[in-house]
Amino acid sequence: MPDCSDGTATEEIELVASGIPELDELLNGGYVRGRTYLVQGVSGTGKSLLGQHFLRAGLDREETVVYIHGEESRDDILVNAARLGIDIQDAEFLDIGPGTDFFAEDRSYNLVEATEVESERFTQDIKQVIEDVDPSRILVDPITQLQYVERDEYQYRKRLQSLIRFLRDRQVTTVATRTHDRSRTSRTTHDDFESLSDGVVDLYLDERERRIAVPKHRGLGQVDGTHGLEIRDHGIEVYPQTIPKHGDRTFDPELIPTGHESLDGLLGGGIERGTVSFISGPTGIGKSTTGARSLSGVVEDGGTALGYLFEESIDQFVHRSEALGLPISEMRAQGSLVLTETEPLVRSAEEFDQHVLNQVDEHAPDAVFVDGLSGYQTSLQGDDRRLVRRLHGLTRVLKDRGIAVIITDEADRLTGIPEATSTNTSYIADNIVFLTYVEVGGELDRAIGVVKKRLGDFDSRFHRFSIESGAGLVIEGPFDNVRGIMEGSSTRRVPDGSNRTTNES
Repeated sequence: MPDCSDGTATEEIELVASGIPELDELLNGGYVRGRTYLVQGVSGTGKSLLGQHFLRAGLDREETVVYIHGEESRDDILVNAARLGIDIQDAEFLDIGPGTDFFAEDRSYNLVEATEVESERFTQDIKQVIEDVDPSRILVDPITQLQYVERDEYQYRKRLQSLIRFLRDRQVTTVATRTHDRSRTSRTTHDDFESLSDGVVDLYLDERERRIAVPKHRGLGQVDGTHGLEIRDHGIEVYPQTIPKHGDRTFDPELIPTGHESLDGLLGGGIERGTVSFISGPTGIGKSTTGARSLSGVVEDGGTALGYLFEESIDQFVHRSEALGLPISEMRAQGSLVLTETEPLVRSAEEFDQHVLNQVDEHAPDAVFVDGLSGYQTSLQGDDRRLVRRLHGLTRVLKDRGIAVIITDEADRLTGIPEATSTNTSYIADNIVFLTYVEVGGELDRAIGVVKKRLGDFDSRFHRFSIESGAGLVIEGPFDNVRGIMEGSSTRRVPDGSNRTTNES
């Protein structure tokens, strides 16, 4: 692939694996051989670890790699990396920190004198090491250690430019780390190094979650936005945003029945393949039961379904559903229903999305059930804007595969005029089934109705319903001549045909 990013020359691009396949996705294939990359973030974000993955990937390809370090000793680095399953003991090490200085096992380079720093000698010694070893990859951890041997920022920048050109001429791929100062507000030489680098990887960490972004990748471009990142027992895991790809999919309007005659009647026969259905309503109204009834209908019709539980355990969901007459255990045993219990505080939204798509590839389901949206929102730390973007991406990918998506969503009030969905996600929904409490004759009753359906006809009336042991969802007749159900307090039309109303109570 030609690279004309500088507008003057054309060269063939050779990609270099970062050691994290999902990061390579964000980099549109990986690092570019001979280029320099900056990995930056506040302390504890995983900068060194990301660089160690990079070195390990080189060792796996029998490349020579060099670890230039200045804050930790070689022994400490090896121990900490091994704890996360990363073996880099075959790397060549160069310590540029004050105190102990060594390279490999049998050679020592006195890079930092206790009494005097000789910057020119420092640079030349590094170049000499590189010439002696001839590495394919170098990790400089951190690059700011080099600043300590220069008398000012101008000289530091000149040294950096010289070093970067030297490494590029030798086709050495370099990853350098840098720790952000949370309090830094003014521009410094650190910002200059961003401009000198061919690519930048930003790592974020706060009290809520870890994130990763690639704001710059010269020549290849990058996947924009922030993405999920986790540090697990085996190192760093990256979870890119789910971004739908616009294809030439032909929409299939085939209806999938819920298996419940009255509910199918409300929906005009069922839900279509490749649509998103919200089951919305206040707490305790019966949203999960309605969703479980829909899953059961999919399986009864010969299909396969996946269910993701944010609000209760699998055992509790199975017990409650079977008490209502739904054979969930039997469906699971025959492999037609796969349930996953999800803890939103442990798994990020991007990680959840990837898990869903992996299972979709494995099971090829007809329907996916997410119970409930508030748990998914918790995995996004309550960020409503990100919720809409992430949910749009996931549901769009599922729709493009012809999968019916069913999501339960909790309204924020028991009665009164609520929003159709809790977080401005109603535009995502093709169908909205709304469940609510309504006062009728001084008593609290339950009402169910379809308030949105993009495709086909549906029953626009609200119906009484109940949740009964052994029978599950029981939908009764409509609330004839009754208004105000959405407000929570009903009124009845006067039978003379006028527009006058009277309090139902």
